[in-house]
Amino acid sequence: MRWVTVDGRSSLGNPAAQSGAGPLRRAPLALLPLLLLIGCTSTSTTSTPDDKPTPAPNPASPGGRWQPRPGVAWQWQLNGKLDTSVDVPVYDIDGFDQPESTVAALHAAHRRVICYISTGAYEDWRPDAAKFPKSVIGKGNGWDGESWLDIRQLDVLEPLMAARFDMCEAKGFDAVEPDNMDGYLNDTGFPLSSADQLAYNRLIAELAHDRGMSVGLKNDMDQIPQLIDDFDFAVNEQCAQYKECDTLTPFIDAGKAVFHVEYELSASEFCAESRKLKLSSLEKKYELGAWRKSC
Repeated sequence: MRWVTVDGRSSLGNPAAQSGAGPLRRAPLALLPLLLLIGCTSTSTTSTPDDKPTPAPNPASPGGRWQPRPGVAWQWQLNGKLDTSVDVPVYDIDGFDQPESTVAALHAAHRRVICYISTGAYEDWRPDAAKFPKSVIGKGNGWDGESWLDIRQLDVLEPLMAARFDMCEAKGFDAVEPDNMDGYLNDTGFPLSSADQLAYNRLIAELAHDRGMSVGLKNDMDQIPQLIDDFDFAVNEQCAQYKECDTLTPFIDAGKAVFHVEYELSASEFCAESRKLKLSSLEKKYELGAWRKSC
């Protein structure tokens, strides 16, 4: 998710009202104006011919982990009844909400599956919420039921995150999308430094790798040069709106996918640049339901 930072690149809004079975976690209200006007031809709400799985779209890394390649198509759905009919090679879904059987069904359809887990924020509706001591829970991050975590307290957070990653592994996920990985740029209630963030993000990557799963760097674009070797892909929100997609090219140059979404720009405004940069780009609504437009 995107946040206000000291250089003004990102925006933060208040969460929307709850929707469906749980809190709606991706619906800020205060947003910057549209900034880009770039041509695009694809406006599919499900999939396009380019989205269709190829015989080997997701090779393994030398260490045996799945390594998504630049340009691979994907679907990102964190809310609502999961639509498994989108014909793409990669799905990114909520690790707590989705059962092992869903992951197995997606695998049977020759799809790789990413486990969405918040690693930098406390979520009061999760089944393990009571295990987080008050000492690590900071200021609200602007989303319903969420608060920043004190990522300096590695002795407390490491076993909690390890248990979450154990869950992802047990359900058969191929990879992890750890969210809220840039607390040091925000008003968390803790004096977090860039060094604190680097140490924590590397811990998160290690936890995933130790379980044979690949892991994505979520946003945290300022630290890409230091973290490119630790992460297997990137997940980015709104780089086109903030004119910073070029910052993600180290991942592309390393043969690693960049899974990218825009909320405030239409697909016709960013797809041309996305294709040029080999990003795996979608237009999505903030609630991250099934609806999508692909490049």
